[in-house]
Parts: sequence; structure tokens; C-alpha cells
Amino acid sequence: DDFAVMGEHFKLGLYEHQSAGAIQGLLNLLEQNPGLMSENAEGQKIKSIEITAYEPAFGIIGDPAKKNPTTRQSADHSMAYIISTLLRKAVQSGTSGWKELMLSPYDYSEGALYDPVTRSLMEKINFVHGGPEYDEKYPDGIPTSISVNLEDGSKNDSGLIMYPAGHARNTEHDLEDILDHKFDMLGKIAFKDGERQS
Repeated sequence: DDFAVMGEHFKLGLYEHQSAGAIQGLLNLLEQNPGLMSENAEGQKIKSIEITAYEPAFGIIGDPAKKNPTTRQSADHSMAYIISTLLRKAVQSGTSGWKELMLSPYDYSEGALYDPVTRSLMEKINFVHGGPEYDEKYPDGIPTSISVNLEDGSKNDSGLIMYPAGHARNTEHDLEDILDHKFDMLGKIAFKDGERQS
């Protein structure tokens, strides 16, 4: 056995913890299918997005009323907003990855909240409760899957995500490197040039 602190999870950006599985699933899909980011700056290739998750995630951040966030507080507790913002950033920049797409305070500004591409992508999201098959796997993991279905009929499915980056049981990602990026990103917002020390 280890100290309890060794079982703690880290948020790799600004988002509600329960969305981490869907974020990891989306990042995996973008890495495996870079064509999702090609000639798709408005998300026009995407027909629908289905996210399947467990309770309490479904109840906390999947409420249909949360598909219309109007404040930072409601946006960072909206699965639809979080995933749509990440996807918009990916298709417009052509990049993927935790560091490249990390959500910052700027992603919850008024302009970001009402970005037309983000809003369009949010309308394409369907959030589904996975039932006992998903519920029984929580809190061991963050059981979530995401499917991005395209207008050409193709389907991109993440499969079940249990331990996204930041989860205490994730061993696939360089947590220290991602956290360094997060702290640097937030430090640049909080401090003027020259005030920060490495």
C-alpha cells in the first residue's frame, strides 16, 4: 500500500474532472485519424458525436440544459462545451495532444462561449448513459467512450477509456511534462514577462 496522495488525480487544463475520459478519447481519435482535422475548420465533415459515460458524469455534466452555457461556471461543467471547444481548436489549428489543446481561462471568455463553430459542434453531440456496464467501472476508472461520425458515413470510435492522462493509474503519458506546460500556461497569464522564475 502507498500513501493516499499517490492515488490523487490531476486536471490537465480547465475542465470538470468527469470529462477527462471523453477528452482522452477525443485526443486519441484525433491522433489516430488526422484527417478529422484536414479541411474541416468549421467541423463541416462531422455529422454527429456520441459520448457514452457513467453516473455521476452523465448527471453532472450531461444535462441537456448544459448544451447552452452562458457563463464560465456553466461552461466548465458542460461536457458538450468542453468537447466542442477542444474539437474546434483541433480542426482550426490542425494539431492534437494534451499540451497543444489544453483548455485555459481564455477558452471560457465570452467570445469563446459564443464561438459559432463551437456552438455548431455542440448541437451535434449526443450524451448517453452507459448503464451498469459503465457504472460498475467507476470509481476505479473514468469509463467513457466517444464516437465521431462523419458525413461520408465513416465512424471513428475511441473504445472504452478508463484511465485518461492525469488519472493516478495512467502510465501512458508524461504527467510531469504536461503539468509543466499547464503551470507555464497559467503562469504566463498571472505574471508579466520577467516576473516568473523557471
